Amino acid sequence: MPYVNIKITREGATPEQKAELIRGTTDLLVRVLHKNPATTFVVIDEVETGDWGIAGETVAVLRQRNAEKPA
Repeated sequence: MPYVNIKITREGATPEQKAELIRGTTDLLVRVLHKNPATTFVVIDEVETGDWGIAGETVAVLRQRNAEKPA
């Protein structure tokens, strides 16, 4: 009974994109590990960029800084 938790930043993933992630993840587990899709659970959590940290800073701060850099 696999349980997969996908975490993405909350930036407008569409219901169609989420459905594709769920389908693709389930298909991968069926194909590679021969798991039963009826007992394969996939959960998508969306996290605010201010609540996701990389290298000691939030994604929101990192993206703001990158947006301010001259091209």
